[in-house]
Amino acid sequence: MSVSPSWVDTHCHLDAPEFLPNLPTILEEAAQKGVKAILIPAVQSSDFDHVKALAHDYAKQIPGLVYTLGIHPLYIQKAKESDLLVLKDKIETNLKDPRFVGIGEIGLDYFVEGLDPDRQDFFFQGQLDLAQQFQLPVVLHVRRSQDAILKALRQRTLSGGVAHAFNGSFQQAEQFIGMNFKLGFGGAATYTRALQIRRLLKELPLNSIVTETDAPDIPPAWLRDVGAECNSPSYLPRIASELADIRGISHDQFALAMRQNASQALPRWSSFLSF
Repeated sequence: MSVSPSWVDTHCHLDAPEFLPNLPTILEEAAQKGVKAILIPAVQSSDFDHVKALAHDYAKQIPGLVYTLGIHPLYIQKAKESDLLVLKDKIETNLKDPRFVGIGEIGLDYFVEGLDPDRQDFFFQGQLDLAQQFQLPVVLHVRRSQDAILKALRQRTLSGGVAHAFNGSFQQAEQFIGMNFKLGFGGAATYTRALQIRRLLKELPLNSIVTETDAPDIPPAWLRDVGAECNSPSYLPRIASELADIRGISHDQFALAMRQNASQALPRWSSFLSF
């Protein structure tokens, strides 16, 4: 009997309110389908302790459950400048926690209207400074902001990380890869009309990409087809299998590469990815 591949979700917001009522069931279903590792990125300072608790409380279901700490650009309107000091304190406190693997989700968002670009930049630059100070990888939000983010990265010496939900050009992709970043692909690539994303997925080096759900966001095509909107980590195996099919390689080969790539992008995670 063949053994199903084991999968790594490099971006899943398990602390989202959509999941809280049924989180144990959701994680058990994901585990039964072969999801063995999930990264939970924080999005605001009030969530820092929560994502840590989730990573520890549900480690029996998902052995490779880890977290990052950061302030998301969509949350900067209600953030306080002092939250950067809170983040620094939490980083120092959690450096000995093996399930703490980096800083994120941080970045810039030039798609959503009404976000103050200067305020976004203040929090982004401050968090990159912390990443450099502690030499931690970062999980980046890069929606329509790739060039601005690349400019900020070039001004520092960082260890790399993941450019989440990547949808830029090949030239931009190559620049992120050149700075030791992996590029995140998930449900968006399951849409046949997503020609640029699918082309990137197919033609970029295999060792430059990682799998993700961004659950409960970015539902795959088959969920939209039935009118469902909420994504789930339990859908990762089907999403990842479709990504492997787009690349034209076996699901086992793809799963192994995704595990290796996640370990390279977030080295503190590697001790949990030896399955």
